[in-house]
Amino acid sequence: MRVTMKSSSLIKPAEPTWTGRLPLSELDQTGMNTHVLTIYFYTKPSQDWDTVLQTLKASLTTTLVHFYPLASRLSSIAGGRLELDCNAAGVQFIEAYSDVKLADLDDFVQSPIFHHLIPSVDYRHTPLEEIPLLLLQATKFMCGGWSLGFCISHVVVDGQSALHFLSEWARLCRGEPLDSPPHLDRKCLHAGEPPTTYSSIEQHVQFRPPPILLGQSSNVNERTKETTVAMLKLTDTLVEKLRNKANKSLKTETDRGFTRYEVVTAHAWRTACKARNLQPEQPTAVGICIDVRSRMKPPLPEKYFGNAIIDVIATGTSGELLSETLGYVSNKIRDSIEKVNDEYVNSVIDFLKNQEDLSKFQDLQRSEDGEGPFYGNPNLGVVSWLTLPMYGVDFGWGKELFTGPGTDDADDGDFLILRGEEGGGSLVVALCLQVRHMDDFKRVFYQSIED
Repeated sequence: MRVTMKSSSLIKPAEPTWTGRLPLSELDQTGMNTHVLTIYFYTKPSQDWDTVLQTLKASLTTTLVHFYPLASRLSSIAGGRLELDCNAAGVQFIEAYSDVKLADLDDFVQSPIFHHLIPSVDYRHTPLEEIPLLLLQATKFMCGGWSLGFCISHVVVDGQSALHFLSEWARLCRGEPLDSPPHLDRKCLHAGEPPTTYSSIEQHVQFRPPPILLGQSSNVNERTKETTVAMLKLTDTLVEKLRNKANKSLKTETDRGFTRYEVVTAHAWRTACKARNLQPEQPTAVGICIDVRSRMKPPLPEKYFGNAIIDVIATGTSGELLSETLGYVSNKIRDSIEKVNDEYVNSVIDFLKNQEDLSKFQDLQRSEDGEGPFYGNPNLGVVSWLTLPMYGVDFGWGKELFTGPGTDDADDGDFLILRGEEGGGSLVVALCLQVRHMDDFKRVFYQSIED
């Protein structure tokens, strides 16, 4: 496939917006601080392509009046910290054309060709202050269908906030009024405030390096292994089989059954231990991403615009995970999730506020240095998109044919849970593993559901 870029422009808010420096919370400044890529595919619109582009851009300028942080730029301050320079510099909008039809994309199975359809960011050679926080690419295909590549900074938003913006842009593009303005003040997560006196309810093990393979002094060797990406489908029948298997270990009939997320994460963790042929005494961890909006007291304001997610980990040994039941491992996942409450979140924030340098907790800096936590062999890092409102985005010419993650640039151990296209309780598991482990993982993943 060949994609030709026709034009690139900066789209700015249609009206003057607040200018100045906006403090970011510690949850904005740690973890993944690169851009997140997603892609939407649409059938041929009812209007001509020039009108579609004009409508997308016009509605975007209006949407940015309300979501002006996305038209801003990041700025570095002391201690590896970042703040938002609200200067209305604009978001990048690219117009492109492809020489293939949508039907040629193999049912939209995630493919390396996606990187032609989504803008990229050169972190190494572009100064931080010049990098747009939102980059968009509208690509027209030979059949008349089109795609929207969506590249957004994780420093500014998490998934819920990114999709809030996308849904409101779509509403305005359809000619409807704004439904829910974003809550832009991040002080509810203590942005810009000094450390408080919140006591740590535990040592924050999620900030320690995850386990490495026994007999190795570092994870350098595992980081260099060739990886591959797979999309594994789970029908609602298979998901229910997993849940039923896990629920057998519940002590009473009134115990709350395990969720799809808990059992699929537990199943993948056990499968990875077996596929990787880990020694029974090998320590292993799974990193779990938690949305804290409803876990705070009081809950965060509706439509809070920023990052409201933290990571926790569950740990065990390979022998323990494989010898115990699926319910036992699912309960490990549940216990890690349920400890996240208001006190815990504030403890995490206070822990980070007391760090002299936050760069060691930022993925971009760590990946460039080849350091930092590595959730590859013998670990997993799991993210769920099950609760994200990413489906049914209609800009006025119909809902999407397909949407999903927009890149195969993942690391060993990255594990993403998506809703299945069949609906109901079906799921799709997108994962990245070392090539030498992937075939065994696929085989064990499906076979052990039936055992």
